[in-house]
Amino acid sequence: MMTYSQKSTAGAAARALIVALASLPLAGTAWAQTAPTPPAPAAAPAPAPAADPVVAKVGAEVIHLSEVREAMAGLPPQAQSMPPQTLFPYVLDQLIDSRILIQAAKKAGLEKDPAVQRQVAAAADRVLQNAFLHHQVDPAVTDAALKAIYDREIAGKPGEAEVHARHILVPDEATAKKVIEALKKGGDFVALSKEYSKDPGAAAQGGDLGFFKKGDMVPEFAAAAFALKDGEYTQTPVHTQFGWHVIQVIEHRQAPAPTFEDSRDELRQKIVSEIVQAAIAKAKAGVAVEKFNMDGTPPRATDTAEPPPPPVK
Repeated sequence: MMTYSQKSTAGAAARALIVALASLPLAGTAWAQTAPTPPAPAAAPAPAPAADPVVAKVGAEVIHLSEVREAMAGLPPQAQSMPPQTLFPYVLDQLIDSRILIQAAKKAGLEKDPAVQRQVAAAADRVLQNAFLHHQVDPAVTDAALKAIYDREIAGKPGEAEVHARHILVPDEATAKKVIEALKKGGDFVALSKEYSKDPGAAAQGGDLGFFKKGDMVPEFAAAAFALKDGEYTQTPVHTQFGWHVIQVIEHRQAPAPTFEDSRDELRQKIVSEIVQAAIAKAKAGVAVEKFNMDGTPPRATDTAEPPPPPVK
């Protein structure tokens, strides 16, 4: 991972390199105007570059361009946004350092350590497991498949119910009842919110919470809000983990169905989960599985049985 200072240095180096390269055509043009030369004889065509050239040698080992590209692809987006010519030398240096450390570990005989061998085997198993699941998932998770699920399950159907509400949050029930009495006498909800509410964000807006769905709020608050009609406020305080609320509903509405773009990530998670579960179930079929107790003994029926009730005295 590059530090901020490394990125700044890399950016400065890239700018200097770009300036230098940009000046070359101008220098070449000026030279050509003052000292023209006859055209050079045709040169033999240069050999085509290797598809995956060697970009470093570390002892007897080599590092190919594909390895650097793969490492770059695994970096965070902010790092990947750097120009390749800036990022390349730093990633290459990291790969070189990694290869040097691996060589040093082998010279020390650490690959023969039983603990290391177990970790290497576990890492290899994880790679195989992930490769198998990707082999099952990747061909199936396409835009066409996601769009088909969207059209079948979401498109054209009404969205969730929402309410637009205000609230006044106070620390105790007595204050909440005092606010409700003030409302019954014609008090203004917005003014009372600014006077009493302990929710600074909402109080500044007169207690306005905007539109929300049931799942957006804690159950007690949502149940009370959705039970009110437009313009009504709660006649008794509503208690939640945050304190005591007085709620006023301004408007009910049916939210529009989410667009395909809005639903894409959720649909992808859904289909990936389904495919993974199906792949596990299929792989399990026909495989004998035995489970044992923590001490290695076979489980007995009494191991999971409910303990007998205590004797009645």
